Formats: sequence, structure tokens, C-alpha cells
Amino acid sequence: MDAISLDQLRVFLQVVKSGSFSAAAREMHRVQSAVTYAVQKLEEQLGAQVFDRSGYRPVLSDAGRALLPRATRVLEEFAALNEQARAIAGGLEPELSIVVDASYSTPELVAALQEFQARFPAVLLRVYVENLGAAAQLVIEGRADFGLTFEFAAESPDLASTPIGEMQLVPLAAPTHPLGRIKGRVPLEALREERQLVLSDRSPLTRGKEFSVVSPRTWRLADQGARHAMLRAGLGWGNMPLHLVADDLANGSLVTLDIRWPDGSRPPRPIVVLARRKDKTLGPAGAWLADRFIASRPTGAAARRPGKSPVPRRKAPRGRKARRSA
Repeated sequence: MDAISLDQLRVFLQVVKSGSFSAAAREMHRVQSAVTYAVQKLEEQLGAQVFDRSGYRPVLSDAGRALLPRATRVLEEFAALNEQARAIAGGLEPELSIVVDASYSTPELVAALQEFQARFPAVLLRVYVENLGAAAQLVIEGRADFGLTFEFAAESPDLASTPIGEMQLVPLAAPTHPLGRIKGRVPLEALREERQLVLSDRSPLTRGKEFSVVSPRTWRLADQGARHAMLRAGLGWGNMPLHLVADDLANGSLVTLDIRWPDGSRPPRPIVVLARRKDKTLGPAGAWLADRFIASRPTGAAARRPGKSPVPRRKAPRGRKARRSA
């Protein structure tokens, strides 16, 4: 078995594809005897015939049909290995890790990752999902090459941040909740009397900080999905990203609260940033993905100078193509 070669597997697959030894020889620019010999050596190593030669044309034997899928996978994996090795030699990083705040738009994330996969199939991508300061913490610790998090969570001297948009938070409650039954404006005094469901995390970066927390009565949750379910169950009120509750608002399982915010203020709209370590230089794949997120930022994000990427990147070798509560 140790003597099975990739060439023998290639010949095996080509005979299957072409339908005969002679046709396979023409496709591979070889004499027919060389193709026949390669198949015979493969069968000797396997201890089984892969073709039934009793008819006019060779057809796969039971053993050949069983081995064909695995032989195909072996050649595909070898081709992928070669592609990845060439890419790494050309300056492409072999692995990229990113962290995304749980509030970030999943459709936007998926769209960017689909493009990334198509453009950089050889790069191993790791995606972490965390809340608030926990997302920034992974970047500071070097476990993520960059992160999509909130500006207030990324206030660290070790990080450089690029604004990519504003997160629209919506104050809401279930229609059966006391606040959800109020018609018209909801005064702040009414909010303070009811339990507020607050998203928090275990990171020391945001410990003790508050963002849009109004009520002294709070339940603090580290899971966005749990808070969402508790809001629908009428266990309290809270602020949620609009894109996460659009369906609930449409079907009436949640209602928005028309809050009387203090004079001169506006509903909370935290800024989303792309954060990276100041001493971290991204490779070609990481820089492309970072720019992709920045370019797709929602309307209202801080502008950046046209034509200039704010994300430092490694240069490819020449000649190669290369806890804040909310």
C-alpha cells in the first residue's frame, strides 16, 4: 500500500472519466501501455481489480466503485495542499482569526465571509462571537487578529479602531408588559420602575461601566439570545439591535417604546468599530477582509479618507501575486 502513487490514482480517475485505456492515454499524452501498466500496478498494491476488462470497454468493478470516491478525495486534498503551500510561499497568511460582537448583523457577516472563502480558500479562518468587552479582550490578547466591536468596549491604549457604522438600538418590551401597554410617550420615571434586561460580559474592560442603563432594577445577562427570549416573555424591557428584532416587531411579539429622552439627547446609537492591536500588521487576506467590513459600513459611519486603507498590512514578496453594559 505504501507504493501507491498519486500518478496511479490520476490514471485510474482518467480511465473512469474517459471510458477506456486508449482514450485516457490520449488525454494524458501517454502511450496506452503506460496507462495499462499504471492501472495494473495500482491493482497489485490494492490487492483487488478496479476494472472489469471482460467486455469491449473496461468498467468499474465493485472494488473500483467503492474506492473511487476516496481516490478522488485524495487527489483533491493534494491539490489543495499544493495551492495552500504556494499561497503561503507568496506571502499569504496560513490562518486568520477574527472576533465579532454578538450584536453585529449576521447577514452582513455571512456575506463578507462568503466572499472571503471564495477569494482565499487556502486560509484557515476562525470566527469567535463574544459580547462587548469580551470581543475586544480577544484582540488585546492576540487571540484574534481583529474584531468588530463597540467603540466604548475598545477603549484600550493597545488598540487602534476604525469606525464602520452605528448600531441602531431599539427600546422595546412585550405587548403584555406594563410598558408595552402604554400608548404614546413613555416617561423615564416609568422605565425606572420596571426591570431592565441588560447585556453584560465577564471582561474587565467594561466592568462597572454603563451604557443606556436607566432602571436601578436590572437583570444582567451574558447571552444576547437569552435576553431576546426574556423580552418576548415579558420579563422586562431593554434595548436591542433593530436588525435582531425586526421580525418580532413585524409580527407583534415585541413593541417599541416611545421614550421621553432627556432634552437634547437621542436614542442610544453606539458606534461599531473594527479594532486591532497597534503592533499587529495584517497579512493580505486579513487586510482584505478588514477593508471589506469597513467598506460595507452602514450609512452614518465616520468617513475615512478615500483611496487609503486604515488597516496596516504586510507587503507580499516581490514577484508574487499574491465590559460595558448595554
